[in-house]
Amino acid sequence: MATSMRPRGIFVYYDELLRTWTAKLSNRHQAEDLAQDSLLRVLELKTPPEQPRAYLHQTARNIAVDAYRREGGREQTTLDALAEFEAPTGNPEDEAHAMQLARAIEAALSELPLKCRQVFIWQRIEGCSQQEIAERLDLSKNMVEKYMIRAMKHLRERLGPLSPQ
Repeated sequence: MATSMRPRGIFVYYDELLRTWTAKLSNRHQAEDLAQDSLLRVLELKTPPEQPRAYLHQTARNIAVDAYRREGGREQTTLDALAEFEAPTGNPEDEAHAMQLARAIEAALSELPLKCRQVFIWQRIEGCSQQEIAERLDLSKNMVEKYMIRAMKHLRERLGPLSPQ
């Protein structure tokens, strides 16, 4: 039997959303906005989700990534790294590991030149094609591929087995 709940019952997850996203964004005000927007979106659904906790966290993640994209690719690597993770499992060890990995990715990406970092983010996180990236950065497709290879090599060296594949 699904664990759906009445829409009002989702408010029990507000504090958890706030704690999770304050830690991920390092900004309580943004986390409050994100948590409220997530709750509002769930309340606007015609039928409540079967797994409200997971749905709320995924909704918050999607809102955060959308906000980053609307900012036009402004460098904000914490959100870039977040795009690699799914909703929390509820296991504190998994969430701590995910945050550690996000910080490691953020640090490794910050060491790369801007164009190299942009190529990685746009291709691996936003799903842009090499052609789209080449047009955005006014580069050849071949150069985009070289930047991507450089970024992946750097991440593999810095993160070892934890690196994105």
